[in-house]
Amino acid sequence: MLDYPSAIDLSSGHLRRLAGHLAARRREIGTRWRRIAPGRQALLVLAHLRCGDTYAQLAAGFGIGVATVYRYVREAIEVLATLAPSLAQVMRTASRLAFVILDGTLLPVDRIAADTPYYSGKHKRHGMNVQVLTDPFGRLLWASPALPGSTHDLTAARTHGIVEALAAAELKCWADKAYQGAGCPVRVPFRGRRLRKLRCSTNRITDVVKAVLVLHHATA
Repeated sequence: MLDYPSAIDLSSGHLRRLAGHLAARRREIGTRWRRIAPGRQALLVLAHLRCGDTYAQLAAGFGIGVATVYRYVREAIEVLATLAPSLAQVMRTASRLAFVILDGTLLPVDRIAADTPYYSGKHKRHGMNVQVLTDPFGRLLWASPALPGSTHDLTAARTHGIVEALAAAELKCWADKAYQGAGCPVRVPFRGRRLRKLRCSTNRITDVVKAVLVLHHATA
């Protein structure tokens, strides 16, 4: 068996937690045999999510087929996505904070046939709009489902019910000028960060974002 030749800047706690969830999933569906153990599957998935390694690279590194890699990655992302907190849950846990930060980010994607809804005039590229909430130190609390990149940040925030949730929780929020007109809970300005380009179907990006959020919350 080949050892995967890549360094991943995540703790062993991330690996153990994901491996545990994958093992539980196998027991749930009654899987009797797999090409690799849950721990190796977890390592494969972390290499894909954190380092952006392609299916072909992972297949070569783990000694399995590309189609198997695809199934393993998709399965793990779906398992993790179910663990992501809801907006209502985050509003309850964030009530102790002085304020939260709201930011919209464009996750770049490859151009697709029906690409017009995915083109962001603001960023001059194709992508998916994801809204994120962080604590005052910039630590990720919640990420929204992905919308086409042409969606304005304020429209996205309203679509996901973020503004209403902040008002109901009486939680102060800082955001950038794209949210002007959001109402009392949201104050400006705030500037966000760039994120790496995603190379998967736009239909899967919401689950990918949720999976990354769950891993972000994992502790060693």
